Amino acid sequence: MSLIASVFIVTSLDGFIAREDGALDWLDAANKRVPEGEDCGYVPFLDSVDALVMGRNTYEKVLTLGPWPYKDKSVIVLSSRPLKIPVDLRKTVEHSSESPKELFDRFSEEGFKRLYIDGGTTIRRFLTEGLINDITITVSPVIIGRGISLFGGLTQDISLMHVNTKIYDFGFIQSTYQVKKI
Repeated sequence: MSLIASVFIVTSLDGFIAREDGALDWLDAANKRVPEGEDCGYVPFLDSVDALVMGRNTYEKVLTLGPWPYKDKSVIVLSSRPLKIPVDLRKTVEHSSESPKELFDRFSEEGFKRLYIDGGTTIRRFLTEGLINDITITVSPVIIGRGISLFGGLTQDISLMHVNTKIYDFGFIQSTYQVKKI
């Protein structure tokens, strides 16, 4: 079995993953509608991956959100600049300046089965190199008008095949797509 790279992310209805300054207050407000114990499939998804790959901005944002949410999962932070990793995370978090293809090939050789790709720029880089297999997008019922676009700046079309859509009673809509390989 070859390595699979997956995206699992939440956007506003207008396709933003954060405000221009990286703030997630719109998502925090929307999450108040979510019934306690509902994770929209996130925990089973996270349990299915061997490692997470994210960019520096996503990593630095996650560090500000409270306790480290990935527990003992391997997390690789892509950045060309030196990275500060807190002492308590050094066993699970590593810094890499590899290209998506180099990282993907390394993990494939090491026997990893599934990667979770997170962060707008990192997702776009993996998509551009044809490395993403599937994308799950949960749309929160809010329009924020401006922000960091999930797919903004792609220089090529990415063809998708719809797999499934789930509508939650609290207004979230989650769609999963397979990325068509060229």
